[in-house]
Amino acid sequence: MRLGRLVGVLILGTSLLGAGLVAWAIAMGSADPLVGDRREGWFFGLWRVLYTTEAPAPRVLVAAVGLGLLMAAGVAFLEHRVSTRARRSLDAERNPLAPRIVLAETRGVFHGAVSVTVLIPAHNEEACIAETIASLKRQSVAPKRIVVVADNCTDRTTAIAAEAGVEVIESIENAHKKAGALNQALAAVLPGQGENDVVMVMDADTTLDQGFVAEAVRRFTDDRALMAVGGLFYGEDGQGLLGQFQRNEYTRYARQIKRRRGRVYVLTGTASMFRPRALRSVASERGRALPGVAGDVYDTVVLTEDNELTLAIKSLGGLMISPPACTVVTEVMPSWRALWAQRIRWQRGAVENLGEYGLRPQVVRYWAQQLGIGYGVIAFAAYVAMLVVMALALDAFIVFPFWVGVGAVFAVERVVTVWKGGWPARLVAALVLPELVYALFLNAAFVKGVMDITLGRRAGWAHVTSGGPGTKVRLAE
Repeated sequence: MRLGRLVGVLILGTSLLGAGLVAWAIAMGSADPLVGDRREGWFFGLWRVLYTTEAPAPRVLVAAVGLGLLMAAGVAFLEHRVSTRARRSLDAERNPLAPRIVLAETRGVFHGAVSVTVLIPAHNEEACIAETIASLKRQSVAPKRIVVVADNCTDRTTAIAAEAGVEVIESIENAHKKAGALNQALAAVLPGQGENDVVMVMDADTTLDQGFVAEAVRRFTDDRALMAVGGLFYGEDGQGLLGQFQRNEYTRYARQIKRRRGRVYVLTGTASMFRPRALRSVASERGRALPGVAGDVYDTVVLTEDNELTLAIKSLGGLMISPPACTVVTEVMPSWRALWAQRIRWQRGAVENLGEYGLRPQVVRYWAQQLGIGYGVIAFAAYVAMLVVMALALDAFIVFPFWVGVGAVFAVERVVTVWKGGWPARLVAALVLPELVYALFLNAAFVKGVMDITLGRRAGWAHVTSGGPGTKVRLAE
């Protein structure tokens, strides 16, 4: 089922409805003795709620917590149900990558030791390609083959890769950017890959921690049904306060995945490995069970090809994981403009992917994420608006113990979740306000991305050219 532009309408509408219901419940549940009739005031007393100095009634707090728990439990139950059915499926037509099917087909056959072929898509990456290749050669378990996929490069990327002693595949008349270049490379590489000859795709601005390949190889060796291994990414050093914001964000994401025991949301393009079986199954199902052109591994019309490939493998019943030991360091955006372009692309791409995959069970979690983000954007904006209104309305500074306590809990949570990032991360998190500004920026990017797809505006694919202070952002339609 393809929902197209209705996806944006659905997310915005549901988020607004949820926020309105909560606001209405708080207003109707308030027991302020200063106002005798609940019907007084703007929007059933909402205006009065903005000025109240009292903590919400216990029943309101309990109801809010209960609602949150019910929603979280419902999403978790559905996700568990879907994954369990996929693992147990014997329907090779609908779930060709289901663990029971893969195990049955490979039982009793030795396909050799797990080997790794690395594909590095690169477009004008002369500033970082050498270090990326060096990080691969430093691995405790060396890749069997390293291939730089040079896509319409006009700098020394190809020459540097050749000097480093790795293979180079140059794209031919490619108009589909990273996805198109990878499709051309995979068409040449996949036919020669055996069951255990896994393919790794990693960005040219990424460096692997030394044990990444070894851990991934161990996982593939121990579990024949495992179709993909993703990496947990951390931000590189530098870029001042903006860089620290992004590093904190990535640290929290990695912590969340670890708490989920590696159950991955997205097989990130920074570094992910795939069994050839998974990539071939996706290519064969394109244009039938999956969106895209038959024979292509990557869908060339989407903005976030890595997210889409994750949904494709999950839709075919594939098992995937991001182990804590598989970590990478990736580039952080050097400017607010570059970050804005990146996040607009990510957000719009995620929504478009949902539109392509519709309401099939495998994407329930992703729908819940988008709806949760939408509601969070509205709730956070309302909170900031409340602070501004109260600051302008009060003649003197007044401390409300309940809200101070809520703020303290929030500050502690921010610090704890970035603790592994070191003291710079903890300090920025403890200040709270700077990260609130960063959150407002990300929220604005979310709204812009959803509105663009809702209004049918053309998509732009942002490419950031690495290179320090002179870094540029190019937007391609």
